[in-house]
Amino acid sequence: MSGPAGTSQARFVTGSTMRHVTIMTLTGALGLMSLFLVDLVDLFFLSMLNQTEVTAAIGYAGTIVFTNLSVSIGTGIAAAALVARNIGAGNVERAREYATSSLMFALIVSAIITLMIASGSGALLSLLGAKGEAKHLAQVFIWTMTPGYILITGAVCCSFILRGLGDAKRAMYITLSSAAITAIADPIFIFGFGWGIQGAAAATVLGYLVSFGIGLHGVSRVHRFLNPMRPGGLKRDFGAIWAIALPAMLTQLATPFANAYVTYEVAPFGDEAVAASAIIGRVIPVAFGMIFSLSGSVGPIIGQNFGAGRFDRVKQTLKDGLKFSAIYTLITSAILFVFRHQIAEAFNASGRTVDIVVFFCTFIAVSWAFAGAQFVSNAAFNNLGRPNLSTYFNWGKATIGTIPFAMAGARFHGPEGVLVGTAMGSVIFGIASVFAAYRIADRSGGPKV
Repeated sequence: MSGPAGTSQARFVTGSTMRHVTIMTLTGALGLMSLFLVDLVDLFFLSMLNQTEVTAAIGYAGTIVFTNLSVSIGTGIAAAALVARNIGAGNVERAREYATSSLMFALIVSAIITLMIASGSGALLSLLGAKGEAKHLAQVFIWTMTPGYILITGAVCCSFILRGLGDAKRAMYITLSSAAITAIADPIFIFGFGWGIQGAAAATVLGYLVSFGIGLHGVSRVHRFLNPMRPGGLKRDFGAIWAIALPAMLTQLATPFANAYVTYEVAPFGDEAVAASAIIGRVIPVAFGMIFSLSGSVGPIIGQNFGAGRFDRVKQTLKDGLKFSAIYTLITSAILFVFRHQIAEAFNASGRTVDIVVFFCTFIAVSWAFAGAQFVSNAAFNNLGRPNLSTYFNWGKATIGTIPFAMAGARFHGPEGVLVGTAMGSVIFGIASVFAAYRIADRSGGPKV
């Protein structure tokens, strides 16, 4: 095998599992948070225009744009799982083939999703309750973002491949670069060129382009882990990729579905409520990026140990991931509570927007400990041969755990009630997924590579 020393080694089958969980999660979170930080940076600069319609437009558009990112993460999870399992089992060449086919698969799927979003954005925005100037601005943002959807999908897939190899640091660089470029370009495009919301989208696309370039360099040049892309290779590996990618994508799509429904419930309360939802929707991924990254971070550790037959370490990794999630959420929730008013002020919020953002930071943020537990459980499901369970639990949470609770909350307590309702659903499904994950870990048999 060619490539840097250590590429063929299963790095997670020895050493402290908590250390692996911590390092992978910290680096993964920095990378994943940078993707969400791009949205936060966009919202911050656009809020300086002091137009509620612009902030509301970002809220509507963000729900749709997040759909593509969710698909990207789903295909990346499949790539990481297949690469990690085969590396753990010592099948290095097979891992390289899966990496190549997974990237090709991700790009094709993203191209299809991009066409669907671009052509159906108007109808989708109307379903969310967008209208007037807010709808027009949201559609301009989505159309300008179109080239970036495929670029970020490729970047995310490369990042997950590197994580499957254990190269957490280089995987982090891929997405950090996107945030850095966007932060630099945003004020230039928005204010310098006077492009407004369209400038924010253009700056994001530029960041995605750089990110994909860095990802390709890391996988193909540094690790030499990318073969020439051929239809025959994708046909050979499609079954294995699809078996993980489909439930993983469906799992990831549950989140934007739930977000869309929450936006739908909040929309009747006016643009100030939608603006608050947009701010909360940008703060959550940055504040709880560690939680979002747990599935992709813990997954390769479980995958390599599963491939190597180290089932004791699989169970310990699951336990360490849950412990990490709980501690992090408690600390972050306390910080959000202390700075709850400053967070609202940072986005020039006013009126009901301030009330709703402060309410979230005070009472709702801590519920993300249970969301973190579900992310860790999903990692176990995806890497122990039961990816369908992650789909069932996520969609259960997005439907049964969201719709009736949000509907009741909106009726009795307005936008704040919607937040309370969705938090209750998160608690229920978080606990249930942990019980299921432990049962699967106890019954785990030999690896399927």
